[in-house]
Amino acid sequence: MILSPQQGERKGSEKSGPFFMYYIYVIYSEIADLYYVGYTNEPHRRLIEHNSKPFNTFTSKYRPWQMKALFECGISQSKAISTERFIKKQKSRRLIEMLCNPGFIPGGNLSQLVRVPQVRDTAGGA
Repeated sequence: MILSPQQGERKGSEKSGPFFMYYIYVIYSEIADLYYVGYTNEPHRRLIEHNSKPFNTFTSKYRPWQMKALFECGISQSKAISTERFIKKQKSRRLIEMLCNPGFIPGGNLSQLVRVPQVRDTAGGA
């Protein structure tokens, strides 16, 4: 699985330049039995940061984290942010657990998400 950003050229735009694929990810702390949802353009780097950054953040308190689900969200950062906020506003562990189920196909407000298959936890603990 490729976890680095996918770069390319924008087509049909006056300003041609690189773009990045944005992802929605779900990580899990077994120690605290907690899920965390976020967005990024570099999932592998982001997981490493959650597990190693020296700052006092929410995720630093519940290490180690494991990648449980990863979805392509598109090349729009604003769409990734709004999708992340939508999931968080649901305040639903059930929804997050469904997103982690490989057989679940998101619909409705989440229908643009495309599951990245075979997510491997390369930076989590245990």
